[in-house]
Order: sequence, then C-alpha cells, then structure tokens
Amino acid sequence: MHEVYAEEVLRSAATSRPKTRMTSLKRICLRALSRHVAVLDPRELLEFPTSLIKDLLPHLDVTHLDKLQPALNLKGISTYSAWVALLRDIKGPNCVADLHTEEESKQETMDALFHVIFYGFKYSYIARHISNVNITSLLLVMAKHVKHFYLRLSHFLQSFTAEQRPLLRSLEKSVRCVEIKKHIEVLKRDSQYALYILHRMLDHGEAKDIIIYNQDPVMLAWILHARGSQYGCEQFQKRSTFKSNTTTSSVGETMASPDHGTTSYKDEEDHVLLAKRPKIDFVSAEEEARNPKSPLDPEVLCQTFTSSTVPLSEDCPRGQICSLQIRECAQNMLSMLVPFLPTWLCLRSLTLQSCSIFSDLDILTLARSLKQLSETSRSSLTSLSIGVLPHAVFMETLLDACLNLRSLSVEIHTVTENHGLHKTKTDGSKGFAELPLQELTVTVPQVQTHLDSITSVLKRSPHLMSLDISGIRLCVGSSHQELLNIISVSNTCLRRLHLEDLNLASCLPEILGLLENCMLEELSFRDCRLLEKCSDKKSCLWQLVVSLKRVSSLRSLSLSQNRLAKNVPTVVELFTGPSPSAVKKLDISSNFIQPNELLELGRQLEKHRPAQRVTLDLRKNPWDQDKEVWQAALSSLCPFCNILTDGWTSRDTMADHISNM
Repeated sequence: MHEVYAEEVLRSAATSRPKTRMTSLKRICLRALSRHVAVLDPRELLEFPTSLIKDLLPHLDVTHLDKLQPALNLKGISTYSAWVALLRDIKGPNCVADLHTEEESKQETMDALFHVIFYGFKYSYIARHISNVNITSLLLVMAKHVKHFYLRLSHFLQSFTAEQRPLLRSLEKSVRCVEIKKHIEVLKRDSQYALYILHRMLDHGEAKDIIIYNQDPVMLAWILHARGSQYGCEQFQKRSTFKSNTTTSSVGETMASPDHGTTSYKDEEDHVLLAKRPKIDFVSAEEEARNPKSPLDPEVLCQTFTSSTVPLSEDCPRGQICSLQIRECAQNMLSMLVPFLPTWLCLRSLTLQSCSIFSDLDILTLARSLKQLSETSRSSLTSLSIGVLPHAVFMETLLDACLNLRSLSVEIHTVTENHGLHKTKTDGSKGFAELPLQELTVTVPQVQTHLDSITSVLKRSPHLMSLDISGIRLCVGSSHQELLNIISVSNTCLRRLHLEDLNLASCLPEILGLLENCMLEELSFRDCRLLEKCSDKKSCLWQLVVSLKRVSSLRSLSLSQNRLAKNVPTVVELFTGPSPSAVKKLDISSNFIQPNELLELGRQLEKHRPAQRVTLDLRKNPWDQDKEVWQAALSSLCPFCNILTDGWTSRDTMADHISNM
C-alpha cells in the first residue's frame, strides 16, 4: 500500500512546476493518501504523527471521517474542524455558530448532506470528493446518522419503494423528526409516495416529532388520526377508515394506481370543491366490511408499496406523535387540530405559529381544549409555543389552562391590553396560584404593551430557570426598572437570562442589583443600549463588568450590539484579580470594534489570560478598516481564544458608525 502512495506522489510531483514544487508537495501527498484511506487500517492511521493526521482531515470525505473518527478520538484527535468545514461548504459560513461539539457538527453535516444528495441537488462537494463513490452506499452510511428527515414531493421518493428499500429501513431506525415544508395535496397521485414514507417513519419507525408548514386540514387530519389521540373512537368502532368528503369509490377513481398512470377527475368543478371544502368522516366497521378501504389508508399504502405478504386485514402498527409544530397555522388548521387535543395523552410539545394574529375566540377555544387535556392525569404536555397572541393577558389564560406546563413561548402583537379580559381572568382563584414554569420566552416585536401580565406570570413562577424577553416597547406607566426588580426578587432560581432589544439605558443600578444575588450561568444583553445615557461610558462598563465578575456561576456572556466600540478593552476586567471570571463564551459581536481596539483587547488579554480557552464571537465588526492590524489582533488572541468571525464589512455597519460619531 505504501508503494502505491509513493508511486502516485512521485508521478504527481514530477508534473509540478519547480517554483511551487516544495510548497505543493505536502498537499499532493495528503491528496494521494486521502484517495487510498478507505483501505487504511485505523491502527495504521494511529501510527502517523498527530500533525500529519490533522492536516489530512480536510481532505477526507464523510465516509472516511465516519469510519476513522473512533480511532482518531482514541488518539485524542477531534474531527470537529473537518465536520464544520463540510457544513460551511454546504450551508455557508454562519451556519456553525451554535455548534460547539464534534457530535453536534457531525449530526448537522450528515442531515444536510444526506438530503442534498438524496434529492439530487447540484453541489460542488459531490464533484470534488465523491464523484467516484457509490451513491447508494454513501447514503446508507449517512442514513444511520440522519435524525431529521425533510419530506418533499419528488420523484426520488419512488426509489424507497424499489431499489432504496434498505435505505428506508435504515431511516426508520434513525429518524426522530419529519419536516414537511412544501404543501402536499392528499388526493393527488404523486402524494401517495409521500404518505407512504410518512406512514413508514411514523408508524413502523421511531419518528415521534413532526413539523409541518401550510398544509390543508385534510393532510393534518391524516397525520394525526390514531397517532396518539382517541378523537373519533367514542362514536365508532376501534377499526375505522379515513375517508375524504367523497365516497370511497370516488377517491379510488381520483387516485391513480401507484404505477405511472395518469390522474383523472370526474370533472374539474368537483376537484375545486374538494380542495376548498375538505372534511373528515369516520365509517363504522360494518360499513367498512361493505366498502373497500381508501387508497389513503396506511395499511393500503403499505400493502401497495412493499413486498410484504401480510394480509390486508392485519392493521399496520400506529405510532405516537409526541411533538407537533405547525409553522403556518391558519384558522382552518387550528379548527381541525382542537378536537384532537383533549385525548392526546402522549403529546409533550405543541408549537403553533401563524403569519397573522390569532383571534380572541381562537385562543379561548384552544385554551378550553388544552384544559380538558390538562385535567387528564396521564397528560404529558409540558411545552407550549404560540404566536401570534392578540393580547399579553392570554399568557395567563394558557398557563391556567395547562397547569403542568414547564415551558411557554409566546409572541404578542398588541397596542393596548384587553383590560376587561384581564379583570375577568385575575378575579379567579387560579390567577394567583404558583406555576411550575421553568422556561419562559416572551417576544413583543415593535408594539407597545403593559407589563401587568408579564410581571404577573414572573411573580407566579418561582421555579423559573430560563427567561427570554425580547422587543418590549412599554406603554406609559410601565418601566424596565420594574421588570428587572421583579426578576431580582421573584426569580432567584434563574440560570439563563436573555434580554434583547430592550431600552435599558437608564437601568444600570437595577442591573447591578440583579447581579448581586443571582446564580446565572448564561446572560445576554443583546441590543439593550446599555451605555446610551452614560456620560462616562468606560466607567459604566467597568461597573457592569466588575459586577459580572462576582457572579461565580457565569459561563456565557453576550454584550452584542451595545456599541461598545473603543470601550471594549474594559471587558478584560472580567479576567483580572484574584477571583477572575470563569466565562467560557464571550459575545461582543456587532459592536463596531475597530482593528486597533481589538488589538488593544488582545494585548490586555495577553496580560490577564483567562484560566481556560474562551470562545470569542467577533462577527459583524468592521475588520476591513485595517486588515493587517485586524489579523495581528486575531493572532494575539488565538493562543487563548476560539474566535468566531465572518466577512462583515464597513458598508454593512455604516448606520451603526453614524450613530457612534
């Protein structure tokens, strides 16, 4: 084998130009080695010098990385950088900001690359690295790691019913979440393949989470029916068949056979009415015996597309959907969903996002249905996310309906509170009951609101451990000082606090008070205008940093988008003195930090080196003002920092520059 390497290296080197022969010889050797790494015993690889192995990593494809990773880990070498490089190649430079471990980066890369290759997208990586690789074998290698499957209408889905059956079986074992982004019309012939794949992953496989966008109610009902909720079973026998608002026979005429036949309709008008007025019926076992099953039934799809000899009378298994996200939830979708909820005992997480604001009636109807579920002792629902609420008071409405919620996320669009609704709600005894809430996210973008409902929820949530508040514009009579004081008093268990797009320019005393007796591990003041009203910005920042240093539990800090600019070297105070901060992640992105200011930051950090490496986020700062100085600053930071940077330019930060003049 080594002779093969030598022969190829010599042949390649002989054709190199003299000027570049020495500089390119190492690259030639690495490329030659990477082409033969498939036959390399991992034990042989461990004998190579560590520096050579690290140089080799960027030249390996996903199959080699996957195969060699265990051996490399035994030698203390991480493949993180190689996976991150692949992911950047697929998704762009900013896609890896939140990926900090080898397994996270590997998982994201496998998910992304699998779908690019399976659905036949043109991608430069394929031409460069795997043009001579057997695609089926490659997909099988990646399928073992795919946990998030993106289902889209494509002729490639047909391969799951033929030559790619082993691939589907592998995905059934690995996939945990299915996402359907594009609209699927249940009654179209091409949709049969998509429904079959859904059935296999949800019912025969391990997928329990589903994310859907802009689907019609018929599709939603097909997905939900008998996969956790008992909706419809009280009225009819246990075995029931899903049907459209046409008869079974007409559905059979509408749907073409699974071969390459054409779709036919009785007439165009019937098809239009069918699309506009979808409806779900359930037929009893007696009717079922007289009528053939619909082609939409999972059992029929399974019998049609698999080589199984299982009789049609034997039902396929039905899985349980434990997490549902509807990203574009129209009113008709909500109306279809609500009846399923009271008996959906396995549902742990529900997310409903809408492009428009839900009506008061929509939210009250939803709350009643969730209350019925909550009153069932076996209810599993602990996480709820709703957007967009018409009033902040509906936070309490939902929390009092679901008394077991541990996590709530809401987006609110309102100009004035509905005080009549608020009075009716808080007059009840539950309005002051303690809540078991542990995570709360409140987003109020670009509209004014009162703090009454938000502070009421905070006071009732003494066990809160994570709090995100973003974008609140306060009406007259409310203040951010009040919000910070309530957090200080009522939420002493907080481990994570993210405040974004809030005007905290006059709140330094309250911030310092909050930091005195807290146990925060993660703190973010993103775009909070912290120094805006300070006559001595450096002094105010110093006071803040000194208080932050005293929070011994703090591991992650974000001061992003606060116009620190020339005052950024003051942040080094975190790591000075006999009790330096243990912060491991510091985000000072988007602060209009000039190259000279970053260089000074590097010099100060060299004097007061952190006890451990710090992940330093420098993105969206104008590095192009003086590229040489910026590179010198990065070089001075590299020995003790993992740096996140990008290609953000001064043109992109012109507005921020003007505001700092």
